Amino acid sequence: MPAFSIVEQQADFVVLHKAAGVSFHSDAGAGLVAQAELQLGYKLYPVHRLDKVTSGLILLARSSRAAAELTALFTAHQVEKYYLALATGKPAKKQGWVKGDMAPARRGSWKLLSSQQQPAVSYFISQGFTDLPFRAYLVKPYSGKTHQVRVALKSQGVPILGDSQYQGAPADRVYLHAYALRFYLNNTEYRYVQAPLTGSCYQQLAQTGLLTDWAQPWLLPWPAYTLPKQATE
Repeated sequence: MPAFSIVEQQADFVVLHKAAGVSFHSDAGAGLVAQAELQLGYKLYPVHRLDKVTSGLILLARSSRAAAELTALFTAHQVEKYYLALATGKPAKKQGWVKGDMAPARRGSWKLLSSQQQPAVSYFISQGFTDLPFRAYLVKPYSGKTHQVRVALKSQGVPILGDSQYQGAPADRVYLHAYALRFYLNNTEYRYVQAPLTGSCYQQLAQTGLLTDWAQPWLLPWPAYTLPKQATE
């Protein structure tokens, strides 16, 4: 799979499908943004990011003005994000909230605390299968913290499949995918859904029909939540 594919180009932004294993920033080589600029032929402005191990939808602005507008939406948590993850084992609960402050741990990892001063807040639903060795999780983060979804599932006793940094079971990739985005910009609603294209377990998941049920994740009964003021700053 190439480093990315183009999902849509708008006047103010582009939506890309990033491959797993592609660095967002230019570290050892050209990162996602630099590669996209080269292919598209115009300047791009990051407004959020994905971990290197994560595949899926990424939004990039096409001007500094649009970047400021989109950054404001992300800062105010007005961009709905949905992640699709797979994990083995039995979770502490099959759906519900995961809330808590996050603190640095060893080797670039993070851990979830019981305190909630500036909490990472996520809600997840899940589905198990009688004939498959994993469980599927659809996670909606209400805040935007580094490694938030990875830490949330680890806290439930089900680290993401392939995520060795958080003691996930060995696999052919890290099974975390930025599955859907929904937001309003200039009084227009934008919705994007992208199923994962790589990974043998994601291929197995596609055969179950679950992604049809989760095809419009914003229509599912997610509970409302207002972050504490200090958590939105």
